[in-house]
Amino acid sequence: MSEPVLQVEQLAFAYPDGRQALFGVDLEVRAGERVALLGRNGAGKTTLALHLVGVAGAPAGGTGAGRVVVGGVALTRATLAEVRRRVGIVFQDTDDQLFMPTVRDDVAFGPANLGLSGDALRARVDRTLDVVGLRDLADRAPHHLSLGQRRRAALATTLAMEPDVLVLDEPTGDLDPAGRRELADVLAALPVTLLVITHDLPYALQLCERSVLMDAGRVVADGPTRELLADDALLRAHGLELPYGFDPLAVPGPEAPRR
Repeated sequence: MSEPVLQVEQLAFAYPDGRQALFGVDLEVRAGERVALLGRNGAGKTTLALHLVGVAGAPAGGTGAGRVVVGGVALTRATLAEVRRRVGIVFQDTDDQLFMPTVRDDVAFGPANLGLSGDALRARVDRTLDVVGLRDLADRAPHHLSLGQRRRAALATTLAMEPDVLVLDEPTGDLDPAGRRELADVLAALPVTLLVITHDLPYALQLCERSVLMDAGRVVADGPTRELLADDALLRAHGLELPYGFDPLAVPGPEAPRR
């Protein structure tokens, strides 16, 4: 098996108001894995994701314990910049990532701040826009894009940093069926480790061979996505439900080639 690219060990965290959000979470993701992080609202999924780049934890003013290791580098104040280079987060609200006059400018922003310039910067931006299928819209203002295009543009801003681990927070929120499909096609082709935070259970099955279920700040299940989604009692016990008529045993997932 491949080496772990992400390790979370006994991660605990309480917000400044005293609310405990994480209770000793353990998680290990190996290079190349595609893992869905499932759970009801308030389960601790986004708080966990923010810890991976040091946004939550001490910088947020809360209290906590535990350890995060990315690519063998333990997250500390001294290693914060390096870990943030290795972990890329695509936020649920694209306005958090699209703020420049054009799509090209947004995608170039991160690499330029790392010192990339000239032909090397242009080549990386063009290559990244090709990956998400937005090369022909590079000079358009982000607010003139459709929701699906904006989501792929936000993804491009993160991919341009060439992360080892890509974290997506509710990537299908507000997307129509075409937008969901276009994004799935891009994500399925990426040669990167994926951690997908989602309430969209069919999307989890489509993209991720493994799922981790959280509730009340704890990991309560970890296993093949199809098996977790087929356990109706488990889902209901933790506030999740499949769409009416959806049978996870009857549709293909990432472990089975689509015909």
